[in-house]
Amino acid sequence: MTLTTQRMTLAEFLDYDDGSEATYELENGELIAMPAESEINRRIAMFLLIHLSQSGIAPERLTLKTEIVVTGSRASVRIPDLMFLSEEGAAALEGAKRSTILPEMPPPLLAVEVVSPGQEKRDYRYKRSEYAARGIAEYWIVDPVVERVTVLTWEEGLYEEQVYGRGELIQSSVIEGDSLSVNRLLSGK
Repeated sequence: MTLTTQRMTLAEFLDYDDGSEATYELENGELIAMPAESEINRRIAMFLLIHLSQSGIAPERLTLKTEIVVTGSRASVRIPDLMFLSEEGAAALEGAKRSTILPEMPPPLLAVEVVSPGQEKRDYRYKRSEYAARGIAEYWIVDPVVERVTVLTWEEGLYEEQVYGRGELIQSSVIEGDSLSVNRLLSGK
């Protein structure tokens, strides 16, 4: 839901505080209230965080609900469900007053979005182009409704797409040596 009729700049968004606990994204200068997460979406994101941590990824390189400034026709800030940062990216966030990956910071190695009903176009279309423009090496779209995981891998200036369904193992170019089944990920257990 768009909250303002007047477009905001990135600086205005980063200074914005309405005194509530609400979460917002900035989409082409428009302040968008984010709906509460469903239990399955929350569970999938937490499961993946724990799985990646147990796979040997340092906790400081994994982050939930960190903002990332992306390109758009106007200022845009997204909040992926989970990100895997490079060592340089984690170092750039260390000590930050606000958990926001700014344009001058290294992009994450991986951004994960768990699709919420009614948000399909944002996750499959808009965020795909924004994350590509930001240079994110890999983007996962985890869709519990259609029971698939789309892995977009950055190759020669474009995302190459691989779709995994139930019974398949997800292949990642940034998480080496890991094997995670779509079934496990979608169950969040």
